[in-house]
This record gives sequence, C-alpha cells and structure tokens, in this order.
Amino acid sequence: MPQPRSRNVRRMQPLVAWRAMQKLLADKEDTVQVFKIIKALGGGELAPNLKRFKATEAGARILRERQEILHVLSDRDGLAAMPAGSLGRAYLDFVGRENLTADGLVDASLEGGGDGEGFTDEENLLRRRVRDSHDLWHVVTGYSRDEIGELSLLAFTYSQLRNRGVRFIIWMGLRKARKLLPGVPVADAVREGFRHGNETAWLAAVDWEDMLPRPIEDVRALVGHKRPIVYEQAVAIMYEAGVPGYEMDPLAQAA
Repeated sequence: MPQPRSRNVRRMQPLVAWRAMQKLLADKEDTVQVFKIIKALGGGELAPNLKRFKATEAGARILRERQEILHVLSDRDGLAAMPAGSLGRAYLDFVGRENLTADGLVDASLEGGGDGEGFTDEENLLRRRVRDSHDLWHVVTGYSRDEIGELSLLAFTYSQLRNRGVRFIIWMGLRKARKLLPGVPVADAVREGFRHGNETAWLAAVDWEDMLPRPIEDVRALVGHKRPIVYEQAVAIMYEAGVPGYEMDPLAQAA
C-alpha cells in the first residue's frame, strides 16, 4: 500500500515559538516547550532526512522491520545484563544518575509536538527514533544534561538534522548564557558541538540496537566521536566556581 503524501512542510508559527521559548528560558526542564518550538518552526527538514535515512542499509532495514528503539531502551534488565563498559551499561548508568526513563520524552513530545498527524508512517518512525535516542546521543558524545551540555548537544543535533526550531533554541540559549556566565566559553563549546556534529557519522541512521552491547569506546571510534574538550573546560570552570548543577567532577562528567 503506498505511503500517504507527507504534509509536514507547513507554515511556520513564530509567535507560538516565541511564547514557548519564554517558558523554556524560565524553566529549562519544561521539555514540552522544546517540542512546541520544533513543531512551530520545523518540518521542512524531515523529508530530506528521511530520504537520507532510507538510503542507508540500517535505515532501510529499520523502516522495513518497523524497528522501535524505545522498546530496547526501556528494558532495564536487558541493559543491565550487557557487558561492563558497553554502551548499553553506560546508557543505563546515565539515565539512572539523571533520574530519567527511556519514555520520558514521549508525553512531552505528544503534548508539545502533536501525535504525528500529517506525517507518513515512515516519517513518524524516524521522528520517534531521533526523539527516543536523544539520551544515547548524550552518552556517545560525552555531553551531560547541564545547561552548557544541552546547548552543545543541540548544536551537534542541528548540524546533523538542520531543524530550524533547534537552531532558535540554541540562539536564545546562547543569549541567556552570555549574560549569566561571563568568562565561561559557552559559545565556543556550542561551536565545538556544531563542528563535531558535522565531523561525526550521521547518528540518526546508527543501528543502536546492534551497538548497545559493544564497548562504548568502540562505538565512539566507529562513529568518529571527538572528545568535547571546550565543553569540558567550561564545565570545569563551573565546577570550580561551585555553580549549582555542576557538582560533578569534570573528569567524571566526560566519562
């Protein structure tokens, strides 16, 4: 049966994005606003990303088999049974330390981004896969969930996926950070994230199910990961200054 034609190229809603941004700036944990911004400004990037996804061996198979990464990431017993030092164990440690669940973004995305109406089944599968693997991207890239880490990972993500909503969040986040964190190389860390996103393999099409049992350093080598040195320097400054949210030693943060 032919796929329905996508209607995801829609008129942008800058006022919706602006109102959502004000709420996000007031509370960076209000993830619903992230999806509202992405919905208000994004959409046009999905068709070329899907075309690129389908052109890869892993992407074509994932679409053919209707493979959902959320099921694997929700299986904590299965992740715990993976070898020490594996990506799966590192991911489990990360979500445990951050008090996260694999499906934590699902409700926020449904409230903020809608239920996928107007997108094809294949587009929705790709949207879900990118959403559900967000914390895996944190683990592989070495960016934690602190404010600088999220901005840097968003820059990495924008360079890979080119969503206008993500770019807007980065721009506004940088404006805030420059005022609140003088002397901290936040802008340099964000530029580093963007550069690394261009230099790393396209993570949207990585077969994470196959990668999870492998040693995390092998996975990083396979995707061409580069250590986020500027980000680590920014975190070290925040850590040494005793800034709330940066209580973890920067060397542990990078692990």
